[in-house]
Amino acid sequence: MIPSRGYEPGAFGLCFHSRVSCMKIISWNCNGAFRKKYHLIEKLGADIIIIQECEDPSKVEGAYKEWAKNYLWIGRNKNRGLGVFAQSNQLTLKQLDWIDDGLQLFLPCIINGYLNLIAIWTKPAQNFRYIGQLWKYLQIHKNVIQGNPVIISGDLNSNVCWDKRKRWWNHSDVVRELEEIGIHSFYHELMKENQGKETVPTLYLQRKLAKPYHVDYAFISKSILGTASSIEIGKPEIWIHHSDHMPLIFTSELPSGEGSIKKTQKTPKADIDLALTRQKKSHNAKETTGKR
Repeated sequence: MIPSRGYEPGAFGLCFHSRVSCMKIISWNCNGAFRKKYHLIEKLGADIIIIQECEDPSKVEGAYKEWAKNYLWIGRNKNRGLGVFAQSNQLTLKQLDWIDDGLQLFLPCIINGYLNLIAIWTKPAQNFRYIGQLWKYLQIHKNVIQGNPVIISGDLNSNVCWDKRKRWWNHSDVVRELEEIGIHSFYHELMKENQGKETVPTLYLQRKLAKPYHVDYAFISKSILGTASSIEIGKPEIWIHHSDHMPLIFTSELPSGEGSIKKTQKTPKADIDLALTRQKKSHNAKETTGKR
């Protein structure tokens, strides 16, 4: 844990000052075979680790299974799923029983009863590919996410540079919808950069330095951004040998004892269809007026 502005590291990597705590979180698409790479992330001393393309620890024998004693995992392939790992038994992980409606992959949970986390690895599933998966997920659960302190983090496989003029669920649309409910990109808030103008890549496609992209994100409720907040992205000279993605490493102040998101019922299909229709009409209106 990185102390800042007089904050002292507490036990298990959490630092406390009055009613405020800070937590270090890492999100990394490990590009598979995490059982051979977990020690690389372990050295960074995070409290919570979000890993895309990792094995289900319960299906693997050996040191990786022993290391992953406090975790949540989801996936359709035992070798490439989405995992959230706590680096101490003093941290509790409770998965939220949210309906995903076939969208992939979303792992909502509560850490220590107050920190709401939605881990993500978007996939090219259904008609809404990659960022479309997150857009539809928001339509289902936005009503309960709104007003609660939350971190949404993972590999979105998306950037504003891939927005399509005639698509109403672009990356820009998702960013706008999140901002409308007080959730902002951690990187863009702290680095003061615009979406699509990122100076630090998180992905080197095919592990080639000549193909840099920014596709991994942490969105956080603005109400829990504090003076101890920080973010960094792994350097390619260290990480490109292990994955095409660089680790996203961030530390945030968090108000202890804040309310947590509870179990929510599925939004009626009629409401989802209505949201889709409204978004499409809004998009077409902007097209007509030339405001897009």
